Amino acid sequence: MKGTNDMKTVKYLLAFFFVFLAVSVCGCSHSAKTSAEKAIEKDLDLLKNLDPATTMKYISYQELFPDSDDNTELSDDIKEVFTLFFRNFDYKILDLSVDQDQKTAFAHIQLTTLNAETLAKDFVSASLQNEILQAASGEKITDSNENSMEQRYLLLHSLLEEQTYDTVDRNVSIQLINHGSSTEPDWEITHSYSLENDLVGGLIAYLSDPDLVSPDKTLDVYLKTLQEMDVQQMSNYLGLDSILNTSDSAKNAIASALMEQFHSCFDYKISNTSVSGYSARVNAELTTFDSDSILSQYEKELNTYLDSADAVIDGSQKRYNKSHELLLDSIKNNEATITATATFHLTNDGASWKLEDAGTELGNAIFGTLTASPVPEDATGDADSEEASDTDNSEENTEDTSSEDDNQDNTSDNSDEIE
Repeated sequence: MKGTNDMKTVKYLLAFFFVFLAVSVCGCSHSAKTSAEKAIEKDLDLLKNLDPATTMKYISYQELFPDSDDNTELSDDIKEVFTLFFRNFDYKILDLSVDQDQKTAFAHIQLTTLNAETLAKDFVSASLQNEILQAASGEKITDSNENSMEQRYLLLHSLLEEQTYDTVDRNVSIQLINHGSSTEPDWEITHSYSLENDLVGGLIAYLSDPDLVSPDKTLDVYLKTLQEMDVQQMSNYLGLDSILNTSDSAKNAIASALMEQFHSCFDYKISNTSVSGYSARVNAELTTFDSDSILSQYEKELNTYLDSADAVIDGSQKRYNKSHELLLDSIKNNEATITATATFHLTNDGASWKLEDAGTELGNAIFGTLTASPVPEDATGDADSEEASDTDNSEENTEDTSSEDDNQDNTSDNSDEIE
């Protein structure tokens, strides 16, 4: 009887022990889990509250633009980029598991950030536009002004200030390590490229994607940028020095009239794209002024003038000036437009898509047969030659007259002697 009671006592004690052990383990696990959660909340709350020190702790400024050759420290104004980026940042811990033996924890978190993909596309497009306008302004593109980290962050800053971006949610995993003990845990979030990229909504990965902005969208940037150019920029970029010449008043008037024609009627519609590796072909329907109609009207008016008596009387210089006047009138009076399909070739250089031989392709597509002036530049030389010839003839006539006068004087003297 006594043995039976002892056995019951042992069973009760064992049951109590296992219950106590389970409660203790759960208590420790709960404590570890709570402390790990607090570590996550501490850092992510600081990001949420726009703390610059925490931003620098998790996100390397060089990581966004690893190909930049500028290692100088950024100004406070540029560091504000991440303050603007995280202004709508939020998070939610979905799940957390703790491994006491390995002193590690894994958390599944839902991050709310602005739409980094849209921001990255805007950035790549704006960078290309700046590059085009820089070339059009006659500035030489060098590594210092193309790859400057300062310039890139300034552009990113202006986009974040001027544009409004929607927020998107993404589920991510975060690892933590316990540098303390089970009783006094000291959890720290493990830093990694993946974490940096996740915290900025994938912006780092998007910016390094050479196909982020497709060939057709790239061509769209080129064509839209052309519409913003002035006459000098377009002349530089398209290599149309002859027809878009502003060296004197007559040529400048022609260039301005052509630009007015361009801005009044230019339009485009990108139709289809084919990509093969690093090369792409993009077709676009372009509507622009009818250069053939302008030239036809000009040649008609010019021939009528050249067949007139006025053209003979005017001389070379006046005929040259008249040619410019007739061309200007033909451009100003033109109302004809033409729509045609043009094929553009683009190449991916490993960073983004670029239009091959952009100036020539765009110039031919838009200006057609008016990429060069129909008025020959050597006409001024002919005029100068004619003036020089006239001067020489005048001098020769003067010399002949003097010679004749001398002969007459000599004849008179001889007559006097004979008498």
